[in-house]
Parts: sequence; structure tokens; C-alpha cells
Amino acid sequence: MTQVKWRQAARQALGAGVRAARRYLNEVATVGPDDPWARRFHYFGAGAALMAPQGVIYNERYLAIGEGTLIGPNVCLSAGISPDQEMLTCPVVSIGRRCVIGRGSHLVGHWRIELGDEIQTGPYVYITDQNHSYEDLDTPVGWQTPVEKAVSIGSGSWLGANVVILPGTTLGRYTTVAAGAVVRGTFPDHVVLGGVPARVLRHYDATRGWVAGPPD
Repeated sequence: MTQVKWRQAARQALGAGVRAARRYLNEVATVGPDDPWARRFHYFGAGAALMAPQGVIYNERYLAIGEGTLIGPNVCLSAGISPDQEMLTCPVVSIGRRCVIGRGSHLVGHWRIELGDEIQTGPYVYITDQNHSYEDLDTPVGWQTPVEKAVSIGSGSWLGANVVILPGTTLGRYTTVAAGAVVRGTFPDHVVLGGVPARVLRHYDATRGWVAGPPD
């Protein structure tokens, strides 16, 4: 075997070993309801899992994860913005049963974020219930007093990749949100949202089926 071929074979073998080791380590590092870490959560349901590698997770005692829910790799789950912060509500972030939260998503709660059952998200979805105010024109916006408004997402909904859910949003059951939408406001059941800012693109009518635009 020539030196070039030997190096190529060695590289391929090393790469296969590294990939196998990474898969094994991620499997071992996945957190289930029987792991000690899970006991730090307000609720961690049977069959739920925090897949590895985990993202930043703050104040587990204010976080609830329902039965059978899968939290993807690098997902950030936070109640507040620093460890051991005291919160005024509990749980602050509540995720229902049999949900799937996509890779790299962020759920950052300060007051109340509630996801129903059987909700799925694409990767890099951002959901928050807090935003900075802009009352003082001479103070940097990032230093102004934040305002919290609860967020609720109805059961059976689907949020596409890179969706942003802003404070005060309420989504009805079985809502689809197109990738990249920025959502704020209250929306009924069985609608398709899209755009920046998001609007109703289609809704379901019991007589006519799917109809373009918002309900009358």
C-alpha cells in the first residue's frame, strides 16, 4: 500500500471511530425521566427526553416537560436569564405531551409560555414572552424595563424552521406557521400563518374546506 493510500485508509478509519464515539456519547448523554438531572425539573414526564448535546437550560424547577416529548439537540430552555433566578409563576415554560422541539430552538420564558400537546417545531424556532419597552428615548433600548405577556400555542400545531413567536401571542389548535414567520397576536383554530408580520394565509371552513385569507 502506498503512503497516500495508507494515510487515506487511516483517516477513514479514524473518522469512522470518531463518528461512532460521538453517536455513543450523545446517546449516553441524552437525559430521560430516570436521570438525576430530570428530578430538578418542575415536571419531567415518562418517555420524555432531552437529546444531546443539550443547549443552555436555566432554572429547571420552573420548566415542565410532558410525557413522550422530545427536546432536540442544542435547544435552549430558560426560565429567566440567569441560574437560580426567582420567578413569579410556576411553571414558567410548560411543554405538553408528545411534542417535538427542533434542533437549536429557544424557549425563553419570564412569565408564562404554554405549549399544548402534540406540537412539533422545525429547527431554530424562537419563542419568548418578554420584550424590552421603548419609553425613554435617551436610554439604550436594551436597558429599558422589559414587559411580559403570556404565550399560548394550541395543541396539534406545527411551527416551521426559524419561526419567531413574540410576547402576547395566542395560537389556536392545529395551526401551521410557515418557515421564517414572525408571529404576534391572537389567531383561531385551523389556520395557516405566514409572513413578517404573520397573517392568516388560509383558514378551514366547515362548508367550503380550505379557503384563502382569514375567516370573515
